[in-house]
Amino acid sequence: VPFGVGRSFFLLSRPEHAERVLVANQDNYVKAFTYRPLRAVLGDGLLTSEGETWRRHRRVVQPVFSQRHVTGFAPQMVETAEQVVRRWPDGVALDAAGELRKLTLGIVGRALFGSELAAEAGRTGRALEALQRNAVIGTFLPGVFAKRGFYQRVPGLAGGLDHLEGMVQRVVRGSSGGELLNLLKESGEFDEAELRDEVLTLLLAGHETTAASLAWTFILLSRYPAARERLESEVDEVLGGREPKAEDVDQLPWTKAVLQEAMRLYPPAWTIERDAIADDEVDGVAVPAGSTLAVPPYLIHRNADVWPNPEGFQPERFIGEHQRSRYAYLPFGGGRRICVGAGFAMLEAALVLATISRTHRLDLIPGIDVPGRAEITFRPAGPVPMRVIRRQAA
Repeated sequence: VPFGVGRSFFLLSRPEHAERVLVANQDNYVKAFTYRPLRAVLGDGLLTSEGETWRRHRRVVQPVFSQRHVTGFAPQMVETAEQVVRRWPDGVALDAAGELRKLTLGIVGRALFGSELAAEAGRTGRALEALQRNAVIGTFLPGVFAKRGFYQRVPGLAGGLDHLEGMVQRVVRGSSGGELLNLLKESGEFDEAELRDEVLTLLLAGHETTAASLAWTFILLSRYPAARERLESEVDEVLGGREPKAEDVDQLPWTKAVLQEAMRLYPPAWTIERDAIADDEVDGVAVPAGSTLAVPPYLIHRNADVWPNPEGFQPERFIGEHQRSRYAYLPFGGGRRICVGAGFAMLEAALVLATISRTHRLDLIPGIDVPGRAEITFRPAGPVPMRVIRRQAA
């Protein structure tokens, strides 16, 4: 598809396409020009940087997200979830999306940065909504507009960016220090601007995507009561009324499968875009240098050649053995740029889902439709009104 002067656009929707671009020939591809607005705001964090800057940042951050380290965050994840759930009155209707953003921002703040950030969730959510909306618009503006100063002057966005900057400064300067923040500071690899960029990137990406995944999960469970009853039975049997621990997650296969299926249908990182450095060929089609390629997990996850009944909610797809390509399921991307926090996010989501389901149900208010909004992330568009029901078995 022609995409501006001298640029072609390719939309890819098969696992082998993803493998070619993200893995087999990944050296030929860089973050697409569509990330310029995000880079203008987030700077050179892991999400937006390239080359040696990205390699240096990844090398420093990676150890904190190793399996050994991640399981050590489990008590903070569960404690934060319990604190939020205890404040939910039985029978009340609330915005589940907003509550889950508060919960996940609280977890990231405590576990990684040693800061209490749950109270910031409301303003942070509004700032992120404005940022995502303007970043999509900014994609199609000339490159001269891809500067942080430009976005700081955009009506409706400037206040949100000021809030995000202030939150980052409070974390960096006023925090007692979480493991990740201490590592970033003590590594000697980051100047003040790079530290700001990485903290902002990890704070925003680390809570927004998990909150969206959990929101879609509870929406689906409300719509599919049999799947929810099976999840509750599994949680009751494994936990026996106590709080979950990291080692319980492997004993909760249906709980994990429900999360995986929700992320198949509604992947928060719904599209991955790359620009070709040199000519390439994908599945027999010539890709000229300078082309932009979109590899949307949203489309790959709904490809009927790979996923029978692709629109259906069937967590059993993720139980037992399967013959799918490893690139048929990309909730965290693929190749060397796969999300560094994937293990943290999956542990967090599983523990939060088990913690809430142990004592409560969330039911969609009857007659409510929840459309999705695809911007930087794919998330519910607006509030998600759900009624809190305390489980009798709890």
